[in-house]
Amino acid sequence: MSHFCHAYTFDPTYGYTLDRLLRVGAPDIPDDFAAFWDARYRRTLTVSPQPRLSRWPEGREGFTVYDLEYRSTDDFIIGGWLLLPQDRPVRRGMVVGHGYGGRDAPDFDLPVADTAFLFPCFRGLSRSRRPPISEEPYWHVLHDIDKRDRYILGGCVEDLWLAVSALLELCPETVGHVGYTGISFGGGIGALALPWDVRVRRAHLNMPTFGHHPLRLELPTVGSGRAIRDYQQKHGNVLDTLRYYDAASAAAYTEIPVQVAAALFDPVVAPPGQFAVHNALAGPKSLYVLEAGHVDYPARARQDAELRDILADFFEAL
Repeated sequence: MSHFCHAYTFDPTYGYTLDRLLRVGAPDIPDDFAAFWDARYRRTLTVSPQPRLSRWPEGREGFTVYDLEYRSTDDFIIGGWLLLPQDRPVRRGMVVGHGYGGRDAPDFDLPVADTAFLFPCFRGLSRSRRPPISEEPYWHVLHDIDKRDRYILGGCVEDLWLAVSALLELCPETVGHVGYTGISFGGGIGALALPWDVRVRRAHLNMPTFGHHPLRLELPTVGSGRAIRDYQQKHGNVLDTLRYYDAASAAAYTEIPVQVAAALFDPVVAPPGQFAVHNALAGPKSLYVLEAGHVDYPARARQDAELRDILADFFEAL
């Protein structure tokens, strides 16, 4: 059991040591996995995002902030924000993905300077709400899960690709210098999106979810994985879809430099799934080990500061 005191009915380390986590492999990958995603990416890039900006009413030192809308697949309007550095040239661009709680505002404590930051809200969440998609993670992650080509996670990946398109249209000077950073849900969506989009050159995945679904189905959580476990117990066919939406499988096709932060203790995104994503990455990779994820813990502030410094150096090369 973990050395953290907790009230969960399960051990959020799942009995894995760091050494064992570093040996978690990827699941079996469908033969047409790459073809499925590459075709989807090519179709998505035929969509013009038509980004629209309006000034955000709240000022923020160091940034000019805009409310943003752009068009995604299925004629879905995605809301978010664009941050531009004040009185400094834009040298690079960054798309920033959010966790399953969505986001109410952009982040401003950002480790990378001279950067245009685009913060999309993935479909169904926060500024991109649209019935009948539920904002509740339990139900959002199940939306159209019985339809491989319509599953909600695929639409969210397309939202990310078109966020890159919107960023390049709004800030053409970022061509060749685009990065991605995403946490939890955003980390998993990023992992699924990265292999196919050559426009993204570096990425950070923080506690990425959706890694190694067959293993996730064996591990109790309080996160979206619980909904998938419940669905599997009732219907028994969830892997027919999820084998095409596995972040660890996608990582095996990812050749750009990726920095991963993965947790040893996490009741929301089981650590073996997080490490499965890191372990499967095919290109240059680095790992920062978090003592815990999705909970407060004594070393959190120190680890957050250390990771911020790591990311500043990592994205400086973008």
